[in-house]
Amino acid sequence: MTTLAFLLLLVIGLPIGLILCVAALVFIFETGNPLLLDSYPLKLFSSLDNFGLLAIPLFILIGELMNGAGITTRLVRLAAAFVGALKGGLAYINLLANMMVASILGSATAQIAMMSQVMVPEMQRAGYDRGFAAGLTAFGGLLGPIIPPSIVFVVYAVLAQVAVRDMLIAGILPGILLTTLFILTVAALGWRYNYPQGEKLSWPARFAALRDALPMLTIPLVIIGTIVGGFGSPTEAAAIGAVVATGIGMFYTRSLKLRDFPLILLRTGLSSALVLFLVAAAGVFSWVLIFGQVPQTAAAWIQSVATTPVAFMLLVLVLLLIVGTVIDGIPGLIMVVPILLPIATEVYGIHPLHFGVVVSVNLILGLLSPPVGIGLYVAASVSGVSAMRVFYVAIPFFLVACVALMVLALVPWLSLALIRG
Repeated sequence: MTTLAFLLLLVIGLPIGLILCVAALVFIFETGNPLLLDSYPLKLFSSLDNFGLLAIPLFILIGELMNGAGITTRLVRLAAAFVGALKGGLAYINLLANMMVASILGSATAQIAMMSQVMVPEMQRAGYDRGFAAGLTAFGGLLGPIIPPSIVFVVYAVLAQVAVRDMLIAGILPGILLTTLFILTVAALGWRYNYPQGEKLSWPARFAALRDALPMLTIPLVIIGTIVGGFGSPTEAAAIGAVVATGIGMFYTRSLKLRDFPLILLRTGLSSALVLFLVAAAGVFSWVLIFGQVPQTAAAWIQSVATTPVAFMLLVLVLLLIVGTVIDGIPGLIMVVPILLPIATEVYGIHPLHFGVVVSVNLILGLLSPPVGIGLYVAASVSGVSAMRVFYVAIPFFLVACVALMVLALVPWLSLALIRG
């Protein structure tokens, strides 16, 4: 009955947070255990009793402040100053600017929307296909939830009960790997299709662009440096980053005004409430799954199919790519982690941080995969092309992302190398 209710609500399009709450209630009534019903509200609220979750609204606030401070344009100019003269220069600029923005923003859909507005018209004016520009920007947005700060990684850390700091650090090398592979893909496509070459700037002009963007680069440096250096928690690093972003917006770019703050705080509150409600619903749903011994049942089936850790990881890649095509990253994470994480760690001995990186990247890739692929629809709507056109022209990047995902799954070192023992 619980499974039927879950699938029915999913089909009719109810928000995933409500689906998880309702499915948990159906299970409680199905078991006829009044003690579970009494504990339901307590479990719902206790799921949010985690200091690490404070980082989520602060990371979202940094993104909103960055929007209002005009930081994105300066980062694009910085990338243009150093790689714009290469063949396919604007494509390189798109990726490098996405990487720099990702180190501040931490949200794929917000990044795709923002960068599509900036880069797609510029690339079209330079002679690039508009669909290709939208697809490249969408896959560049894939870096947002991987390079710290990452809201997806914070949610996983809370679900898996691992240190948020370690989870964020685990995403640094995978983010660099993905960026490098995308750059190599652009180079190959630029040679194949003879992409246009941009203007070569003098060194004084390059240093001027660096000088203009240097204060913006302090935001990710402060956040990552505070976390990696052990000077503060991710929550404290996010708070410092928000202060730095405010200072830059008000006193350096002067694009951020006091009158902008009510709307910025409202948008931050709404976005934060959505994510935190999902986390609370996940707590209740996980509690019900454990009570119903769903992880144990799933473990028995998976062990009959996958006999080694490698076989298990390959099975997970296929399953989560399917899940990710119909369910967004954070809701998908909330649904699968309570079931798969105990199996990965207890049965196959996989490190929870390594598993978290693979699962998160796998589900995030679903943002750019048909039939749902919300990232595709965001890029398409902003760029004025069809979602399937965006996916079709960006297939090389999708394949490269799949290769990167396979490497991350089979090489734990990439996720764990920077973690202090």
